[in-house]
Amino acid sequence: QVQFVESGGGLVQPGGSLRLSCAASGSIFRIDVMGWFRQAPGKQRELVATISSAGSTNYADSVKGRFTISRDNAKNTMYLQMNSLKPEDTAVYYCNLRGAGTSWTNWGQGTQVTVSS
Repeated sequence: QVQFVESGGGLVQPGGSLRLSCAASGSIFRIDVMGWFRQAPGKQRELVATISSAGSTNYADSVKGRFTISRDNAKNTMYLQMNSLKPEDTAVYYCNLRGAGTSWTNWGQGTQVTVSS
């Protein structure tokens, strides 16, 4: 079991910025990829961004150019810098991780991001 502590969410106006943090602890062995997901009300959870242990990143088309994912391998911590936020970015944001050849692990509580004027 992995424990995730996501933080940094809140209420922000359109065009604003937030920085999410994720601290992972527990049964963690050889993390390969860490990722941020989000789930808006009434919608399925979607993948927002991933980062490999080597630092390679991938983003959903909807956030490219606005969000930046980063990680500190030594601390099992990951971040998501979100700029130029839009109302459609409103969701609960979750972090997760997986080892090489494995699936995503259990979920944490997430952190709420609300973009509204």
